[in-house]
Amino acid sequence: MESDARSDGRNLLAAAVIGATATVAGRRIVARLTRGRFGDAEEYNAAKVTVSGPIVRKSGRPSPLSGPGGTTADDVVEQIEAADEDEDVEALVVELNTPGGEVLPSDDIRRAAAGFDGPTVAYATDTCASGGYWIASGCDELWARDASLVGSIGVVGSRPNAAGLADKLGISYEQFTAGEYKDAGVPLREIEEDEREYLQGIIDGYYDQFVETVSEGRDMDPGAIRETEARVYLGTDALEIGLVDELGTEDDVEDRLAELIDAEPEIREFTPERGLAERLGIGAERVAFAAGNGVASAFTSEGGEVDVELR
Repeated sequence: MESDARSDGRNLLAAAVIGATATVAGRRIVARLTRGRFGDAEEYNAAKVTVSGPIVRKSGRPSPLSGPGGTTADDVVEQIEAADEDEDVEALVVELNTPGGEVLPSDDIRRAAAGFDGPTVAYATDTCASGGYWIASGCDELWARDASLVGSIGVVGSRPNAAGLADKLGISYEQFTAGEYKDAGVPLREIEEDEREYLQGIIDGYYDQFVETVSEGRDMDPGAIRETEARVYLGTDALEIGLVDELGTEDDVEDRLAELIDAEPEIREFTPERGLAERLGIGAERVAFAAGNGVASAFTSEGGEVDVELR
């Protein structure tokens, strides 16, 4: 009788364990089948912010290299800070589909992600290049798809050269400055060799910062980063050389979040809130850029401005 009682007890315990496991698995399956779009949960315990297109400082401020549109860094930083202050949010997903953009706006987003109080996962969809990778280095993990383009750890600087056009039009250049390099790179005259070295030094300085930031954030050897020579890699190759941590889909990222927060993730996308007047203003500025405002600004900017971007 005692032996039968022990056997019955073991059977009950086994049944309870199996039942609990089945319940957890069942909930996971039901949650997977009933998930909506990645980031549209009404009740949530995780936040998502999206960085899509060229990265710029403010809305409506197009870059001469990137064109209009893109991600406004100030908005994304505000969204991350709002998520961090939300008591319901336990983890953050930074979804990246960007070729890069301006240096400091990219770093502002990276700093905001690095300062988030909880697990952070960067998820590269189509492209996570240059400024996008700078941002990803501030997250705990970086995931990508097999065919995502990842990398481009480098800096580009450019200046228009309109000296030949000015000569044809009979336009002469005269500008009064204090400081030898105040107008270095101005487009209406040929650049001097010492000016070229000076401007290249600025680009090299940004590159050194980029390598150092990625090295610290991704725990990678600086030499290995420099050896990439600003190449972009398919996700599978990026995984092999340590540029990404894992490959997977949105479902795989959600499964990883479940492990990190020990709960089924319900993700809410945090987006900027803009009034009608602001939306109309942004649209008008983009039209102005398309009509040639971006080109004109290269001639009217103070001194010899050189546009520098992570792309």
